[in-house]
Amino acid sequence: MAELLAIYNPGAGSADDDVRAAVIETLRGGADLVEAPVGEKDLDEMLDAHPGRDVVVLGGDGSLHVVVATLHRRGELDARTVGLVPLGTGNDFARGLGIPLDPQVAARVVLAGRPHPLDLLTDDEGGIVVNVVHLGVGAEASEQAKPLKPGLGRLAYMVGGLLAGVRSPGWRLRVTVDGRQVAGESPVLMLGVGNGVTIGGGTPLTPGARPDDGMVDVVVALTTGPLDRLAYALRLRRGSHPELRRVITDRGREVAVEGEPVPVNADGELTGRTARRRWTVKPAAWRMFT
Repeated sequence: MAELLAIYNPGAGSADDDVRAAVIETLRGGADLVEAPVGEKDLDEMLDAHPGRDVVVLGGDGSLHVVVATLHRRGELDARTVGLVPLGTGNDFARGLGIPLDPQVAARVVLAGRPHPLDLLTDDEGGIVVNVVHLGVGAEASEQAKPLKPGLGRLAYMVGGLLAGVRSPGWRLRVTVDGRQVAGESPVLMLGVGNGVTIGGGTPLTPGARPDDGMVDVVVALTTGPLDRLAYALRLRRGSHPELRRVITDRGREVAVEGEPVPVNADGELTGRTARRRWTVKPAAWRMFT
């Protein structure tokens, strides 16, 4: 019988207690399960207490990011397979990877125990990215959406995007992919670096990305007038924005950006502003039950 450690943060996300309890009961029915209702500060303590157990994240992209980052820091990504039962607001990594959004179905995927090797993005500041990191207007949209999420849910991302898109002047940034400069002459409205596909609860920022192909997808939207920005926002929701004239796409193994301080959102979490950052793909760096 599989030995699992079910990790969740009781104070995070939008999961209903009854839904979480039902998921835990399902997992307990097919595995030797230990519950770990923890915050980020005591996650290490729980992992220390249960060495060797595979980890199941009951939560969204932020919770998954914290767990994978912690395992990466501890050097345990190759020792523990990660499962995901999506109980967050956006659940973008689950969407892109094809993990069922129904919690009970996702729990049964974990119990089936089929590990899938996945890539990981690491940056030169010691951080990691599981799904997507984006800079510019998208990160500003997340700032606008944050106070709206309790009342609007996924709709908050759309409202935040509209507010940020109208107000932002863009940023002077130089973007390189595997050493090739792909942007730097015109201000950048938004830069997306995707290991996964979607942000904001289903918006396909990097629609061609795959988290298991050893490459990262890059999308650069150059700042334009109000009508062009509206067209970009509408196309972005459908995933057809790469067809626009002022949108640059590329793929590679290393992406670097430098220039004006720009807001950053990694896996749905705002990480402040940066004037310089580099991301590198680590192929097959961890495993997830799919």
